[in-house]
Amino acid sequence: MPAGLVRVLALAVALVLAGPLVAGDRPTVGLVLSGGGAKGMAHVGVLRVLEEMNILVDLVVGTSAGSAVGALYASGMPVADMERRFIEMDWLSSFQDDPGRVFKPVRRKREEVRFPITPGIGLRADGLHVGGGIIAGQNLGFILNELTRSAALVEDFDRLAIPFRAVATDLETGEQVVMGQGNLAEAIRASMSIPGVYAPVQRNGRLLVDGGVANNLPVSVARDMGADVIIAVDITDPLLDREELSEAFSVVGQLTTMMTRRNTDEQLALLTEQDILIQPDLEEFGSADFYNATMLFELGATSAREHAVELRPLTVSRTEWTGYKAQMASRGYRAGPIARIEIEHGRALSDDFLRERIQQKEGEPLDVEVLEADLKRIYGLGYYETVSYSLAPSPDGTVLTIRVQQKSWGPNYLSFGLSYEDNFDGENLFNLASSLRMTELNDFGAEWQTGVQLGTDPWLRTQWYQPLDYGYQRFLVVGGEYSRDTLGIFDGGTSPVAEVDVTYREVDLGLGMELGGNAEVRLEYVRGYATIDEQVGQPLVREDSVHQGGLRLQLVHDSLDDAFFPRHGAFAGLRGQFERKGLGSDRHFESVTGMVLGTDSWRGFNLTGLLFGEAVTGGEPGIENAVRLGGFRRLSAYAPGQITGDNALLGSLYASQAFGGPIVPWFAGIGFEAGNAWESFDDADWNSTVRSWSLFAGVDTFLGPIQLATAYNNRDDWTAYLNIGFSFTQLFYD
Repeated sequence: MPAGLVRVLALAVALVLAGPLVAGDRPTVGLVLSGGGAKGMAHVGVLRVLEEMNILVDLVVGTSAGSAVGALYASGMPVADMERRFIEMDWLSSFQDDPGRVFKPVRRKREEVRFPITPGIGLRADGLHVGGGIIAGQNLGFILNELTRSAALVEDFDRLAIPFRAVATDLETGEQVVMGQGNLAEAIRASMSIPGVYAPVQRNGRLLVDGGVANNLPVSVARDMGADVIIAVDITDPLLDREELSEAFSVVGQLTTMMTRRNTDEQLALLTEQDILIQPDLEEFGSADFYNATMLFELGATSAREHAVELRPLTVSRTEWTGYKAQMASRGYRAGPIARIEIEHGRALSDDFLRERIQQKEGEPLDVEVLEADLKRIYGLGYYETVSYSLAPSPDGTVLTIRVQQKSWGPNYLSFGLSYEDNFDGENLFNLASSLRMTELNDFGAEWQTGVQLGTDPWLRTQWYQPLDYGYQRFLVVGGEYSRDTLGIFDGGTSPVAEVDVTYREVDLGLGMELGGNAEVRLEYVRGYATIDEQVGQPLVREDSVHQGGLRLQLVHDSLDDAFFPRHGAFAGLRGQFERKGLGSDRHFESVTGMVLGTDSWRGFNLTGLLFGEAVTGGEPGIENAVRLGGFRRLSAYAPGQITGDNALLGSLYASQAFGGPIVPWFAGIGFEAGNAWESFDDADWNSTVRSWSLFAGVDTFLGPIQLATAYNNRDDWTAYLNIGFSFTQLFYD
């Protein structure tokens, strides 16, 4: 007989053998949900069956993933909504702190092209410091706030639709901490703070981590709350067999499982004959299988139905069930107008620094979407480990508290970068970069950043960034920079005839203004000199130092969602350069540089278009100001710097398809590029352009995309590339 039919018959027999309880006869039912990572979604399937059987739950206790599911149910969220939210959720974002590149200021977006690796390392006088976990939990906090929005004003968890408790572990003592008051989202976040993965949560003077360390199946807590009958759902991992303990990861996992398994077994011993233990068969799934929600729901439901006979005596009458559901549906809390905004923070920056970034006004209704966007922009500044909010009732109305926690490893931060390009024909570029950013240097949030790059293109820059107001709308930048570049001179074909090294040294003073969240304008005065030396091949220019002095006016809009492999957004940059002898330059010229990039995706298909141009509008700029094309995605079928001139145009179109899962995404696509460089645009026409077609594939990594590509041009030349860390915006900024 099929297993499904057996379960249906068992349920039917249970319905016949026992009738529903009436209110006066009903015991107090406690639901206990254990931790288990992604496997916690099996709890949702159990809840579905409990509701199908009209089983009224009087109290809920959960640990880790069980606390998340239990809190949502206790706050009145329908099971169907819970299933839908978990299926649609971007689980990968919960394991990231970056709220999205769109929430970062333009200067941060430019910096991350060279320094994309921010491993959470700080430098102070007493040495290096690291954070309390790989992930601070910033995005997880936003997700939990959104999921528990209907209970945001509930400070006493007994006032939820169902009384609720979450269990965490005191990191200092190892004791269990039972949370029944405070901010519900924060309590869940503490209960599921996996040690070493998520940073501990500071709550009521304690450092809290995952409750599974102390009590993964808190039967004792439910009993202390007055439960007569306990429905315990245990998804704790079993211990591995000896044959499975052959690798380092499995050994570490076994040690973790031992800790939770031991305290779980102690709690299982507290169950009595009238209690019900449900243990779904989840052996094929791990704690990271977040994208198997539907299957986990069904496995939880199947396991609950197998206990239908035991559960049936807990069924209540239709009348009582209808009243129970109506009560749960009516327990939502509305925030109403915000009576007061409070700021909780530490260290150097003033309250005004944060208030200037919050658009929510006192006396107006709470706009959660706008508030969260503001908090994400505050986080995008890079100063804080977490940025969160909470709501609390008061005699005057709802109090909104903005809480920021400075990075424990700050306020001086290290970041790193790597770039590599090889065309397998003797042309390769390799650079390692590192930066130290010192922050919170005064009330306005001044910063001093120094970056260095070693390799094919050596570079050094130090700058002081000084905001002129609390909101960063206006700022001043003073900096100094050194760089060295090698310019290849070709004979019009593929053969190089000369190679020229140019060294640049400059100081700059800039005044800027942010234009919303994704744009800025800067006016800079630049003074320095370029040294032309170490020529190889035919001597084409006089080896000498050329003094530089002039003004640069730059306007940038950057809403790309990723610095290296954008799927959505746009980039637009316009820069005018003006050099005169009266400003300290040996040259007399003006030039304009512009770039437009747009990209979008649909069902894994991505289309990106780019248009770049630079034009000399007057005077003679000299070789040190020449535009360089050629190389990966700069007319890919040509060598780096093979196409050089005072004026240039480049148009590109790329189409790619994403493959693989969310953990290891990879992609493949095609590209077409056309352009050239000319001494004068009078020589420019379609017949004088060079064209390149390319095929590419790669995998997206924390270093940026690692890509393999082959390209073919209209001169019947082929080339191939291995590239790491390419960014379209380098074409404008270089």
